[in-house]
Amino acid sequence: MADDLQLIEAFDSRVKRRAERREFFKLAVAAAAVGATTLLVSQEAFAQTVTDADILNFALNLEYLEAQFYAYAAGGAGLPAALLGTSPGAVTATNARRVDGLDADPVVRDYAREIAADEVAHVTFLRAQLGASAVVQPAIDISATATSAFSNAARAAGLIGAGATFDPYSSPENFLLGAFIFEDVGVTAYKGAVPLILNKTYVEAAAGIMAVEAYHAAIVRTALYAKGVATPSLRTSADAISNARDSLDGTTDLDQGISPVTINGGPASNIAPLDADGLAFARSTGQVLNIVYLTNTAVSLGGFFPAGVNGNVKTSAAN
Repeated sequence: MADDLQLIEAFDSRVKRRAERREFFKLAVAAAAVGATTLLVSQEAFAQTVTDADILNFALNLEYLEAQFYAYAAGGAGLPAALLGTSPGAVTATNARRVDGLDADPVVRDYAREIAADEVAHVTFLRAQLGASAVVQPAIDISATATSAFSNAARAAGLIGAGATFDPYSSPENFLLGAFIFEDVGVTAYKGAVPLILNKTYVEAAAGIMAVEAYHAAIVRTALYAKGVATPSLRTSADAISNARDSLDGTTDLDQGISPVTINGGPASNIAPLDADGLAFARSTGQVLNIVYLTNTAVSLGGFFPAGVNGNVKTSAAN
């Protein structure tokens, strides 16, 4: 009986710390109660207006971005031209380089190498699956300047002030924070996209990539959490990035930071960002673009994609 009570307390505590996530489900239930099926209809309507190729191409745009960033961070150079398509957009990579001091932190170094290789494999795989339908790489900004997308994202999170530069290549810790901007977004993007895909082969492929992105996100979150034991500001910085993402993609809380929480009366990590039912969050394509465009308005370019993404899905949501 004591063990049962302890287990119940653990579940209750986990639910309490995510109580605010219930609001989304309450709203959905309320809508159903008055006969509204807006959410379902909207999803079905979206699925009918785009093809499986459109969805995979949307994912390919994100993979180009991640692969370029990790390739520079781990190896000092971007993707080979053969993976970019004919007449691709330019990569603005001012001051992009192999992360300073990376060899002095072999754990992060090895993580960076693994993730970089995985992201290159994702680009290669998606391009092969899409064949002639694959979009070329769009223009991408992975610079480290005062006006770069990384700096604007860090500024929105309150990590730096006006005119300052956030350089994700300046240290293993800054690299992890730069990676944190992307990784949770990638997981939620695939979670939102998989149900829209009709072809079972493509569903399996997207689910496989989503699982890898979830592993990557866990690596980054775990590394930041561990380093945050000695340097708590790393955790608060990651929390600030999480809050900034949530400020862009609408009123529903689809994000969580990494600061310790309390479970069963004791401290616990928050490596897996989940809703009250223990499920990963999902974002629509518009919400994903809100974050990578760094805006809460409906636009077709900005942030890490100065000329927008390529393909038929390219507009962020109006939040």
